Amino acid sequence: MTTETELGPPGRTTRHTVVVPASADRVFTWLSDAAVWPTIFPPTVHIEQLSSNGDDERLAIWATANGEVKSWTSRRRLDRGQRTIVFLQEKSAHPVASMGGMWAVEELSGNRSLVRLDHQYRAVDDDPAATQWIADAVETNSTSELEALAGHAAHGPRETMTILDDVEIDSADAQNVFDFLNDAQHWADRLPHVSAVDFRTVGDTGAQILRMDTAARDESTHTTESVRVSFPGERIVYKQTTPPALMRSHIGCWSFTRTEAACRIWSRHNVVIATDNIGAVLGARATVDDARNLIRDSLSANSRSTLTHAKEYAERLRR
Repeated sequence: MTTETELGPPGRTTRHTVVVPASADRVFTWLSDAAVWPTIFPPTVHIEQLSSNGDDERLAIWATANGEVKSWTSRRRLDRGQRTIVFLQEKSAHPVASMGGMWAVEELSGNRSLVRLDHQYRAVDDDPAATQWIADAVETNSTSELEALAGHAAHGPRETMTILDDVEIDSADAQNVFDFLNDAQHWADRLPHVSAVDFRTVGDTGAQILRMDTAARDESTHTTESVRVSFPGERIVYKQTTPPALMRSHIGCWSFTRTEAACRIWSRHNVVIATDNIGAVLGARATVDDARNLIRDSLSANSRSTLTHAKEYAERLRR
């Protein structure tokens, strides 16, 4: 039996749980800060906070589900005293007709906590095939998110890093630079470190899927796939869905800051280092610092190359 609740209309219900090796307050802090979810949760690509009023907020969410990129709008309410977060989709992605749920965090002994993730959902027209599609997505994503949350508790600050690079351009070139970064289907012809590209847009979600082969300094080639979300003229955020072996997660952003006379283009990378793979990739004696230096050198070199070529491209168009 299902009843009408603040989770949404009646529908199927599920519950997933995990024990996390961290205090309940610490875990709730991660869950309450949706901006960090792309770093923690594998399915989450990007989250935009649309509005906030105390412990009530509206979010635009881009995430993968059953191998597809979906986007929806949710509102959620935080109860910090009870350590619960109730969420309800305001604008769902097909084939979801309605979906709501709740995160709940309970303190356990030994610096551990129990996390519960509940869902309640219905498919459009209660279609059986669509209902099964949603059930599969909820099962896969919930399991992935809770496992990742437990794993995140073991990460230390030495395993995370942020890399920033920038270039200044004439403000008149800003749109052409954005177009260069946005039109990644041309990168194999425009960037020396990119040898092949498979690029496509995803409906009207603003999302793009970019798969490319990139040459490293040692002349080896790495294939990566990213989901990008484009905000025209402003920024492009992305998440690598197949990061290299040394990265547990990798998200980034191309962004613009403007003055009357000039515009500065920024490249930002946020990386969680896959410390379990350091020995296999760099050798038994390699350290976290070795991995950090290699990642910084590689990502920064590619970013600087992309920024330089974008600037030169825009300047050529202006001549």
